[in-house]
Amino acid sequence: MSDDRERMLDTLTERLASLETRLAQLEGGGAAPPAAAAQAPTPVTAVCALPPVVERELGAGVSPMRARLIRTLSKKWVNGTVLHYYFFDRDTDGENVQRSDGSSVFRSWVGEEAQREVVRRAFTMWKDLGIGLSFVEVSDREDAEIRIGFMRGDGSWSYVGRDIIDQAPSVNERTMNFGWDLTRSGELDTALHEIGHTLGFPHEHQNPNAGIVWDEEAVYRALAQPPNSWSRQDTFYNIIRKLNPGEVEGSSWDPDSIMHYPFGPGLIKAPPQYARGLDPEPGLSARDIAMVKQFYPAQSVEYPTLQPFKAEMLDIAPGEQKNFSIEPQATRKYRLQTFGESDTVLVLFEEADGELNYRAGDDDSGVDRNANLHIKLVKGRRYVVRVRLYYSASSGQTALMMW
Repeated sequence: MSDDRERMLDTLTERLASLETRLAQLEGGGAAPPAAAAQAPTPVTAVCALPPVVERELGAGVSPMRARLIRTLSKKWVNGTVLHYYFFDRDTDGENVQRSDGSSVFRSWVGEEAQREVVRRAFTMWKDLGIGLSFVEVSDREDAEIRIGFMRGDGSWSYVGRDIIDQAPSVNERTMNFGWDLTRSGELDTALHEIGHTLGFPHEHQNPNAGIVWDEEAVYRALAQPPNSWSRQDTFYNIIRKLNPGEVEGSSWDPDSIMHYPFGPGLIKAPPQYARGLDPEPGLSARDIAMVKQFYPAQSVEYPTLQPFKAEMLDIAPGEQKNFSIEPQATRKYRLQTFGESDTVLVLFEEADGELNYRAGDDDSGVDRNANLHIKLVKGRRYVVRVRLYYSASSGQTALMMW
């Protein structure tokens, strides 16, 4: 499809959304309220709408500090993970969407090559920062953690971090979508933003440290209009709602973050310098780069060997991890387990053709047990086990053992 036809499709999609909104108002009992003309909403661009996810409940015995560390780290990947991404590519990939007249239309998830190339560039930009995560495109959806669609009219969105595993367990479900033309100027930032969510980063404008005071009704009016056409619930979840302090990193706010929306005049009451609008600088901010390197620093390829029946002390701080190589001397079932009053995530990978592939994992955060795996390992093969610490009741009191 040519760029001109892509732009025409975008325009038609926006006009259709506007028409369907007006029809819904008429079907609901009349025309739009007369006050709408007197209070014209501030125009906004198309922005990301995260799928709603119920926040995890932690037990009453979990202290506030422990809860904060769990919420900050639990959506992050263990460092060194290879994330595989797949673009939906079959004629049957898509869904039927019901229109206001009761009929339905099939909307494809398949994107043109030019759209895919923008997403590939964004993955490369994140990786070129020197982080410990890797991204590999695969042609089989069965091999992918990240499954990407390009359904027009469904907005651009992604699940956050490890939610892509829990919230979209089927290989026929999307974990990320792009709902408009990514080849337009500035839309590389849309791809960077959605991948940022997949890395585990939330919306920065919902940071409770930002001190943003919204003109809430103005925000609701603005986002109710095309190209977003959001309900009040969508707008609250993606803009008005403040994140739990445990979900954000650090104690400062970055208005230039790639994870921050732009906002036009009249939507923000405070800080006063943004009353006329807030337009983040394009690309990854200095703080974006610092934060992704903090959680995913460059990794060594050589790790100490984990020996059977020998405890390895994990002298690490919350958010840090230890990596061990395993080279079994016999083919049998082994148990790997952490020890100590701590919250950890334990993940095992198997090396094949020079790449580490996920085998199994366990997360004991917020519960009264230790992470453990009971799994068959094969003599002559190489494995890597990674342990990331969320919280420890006492420094230096967490260990890992295999037997």
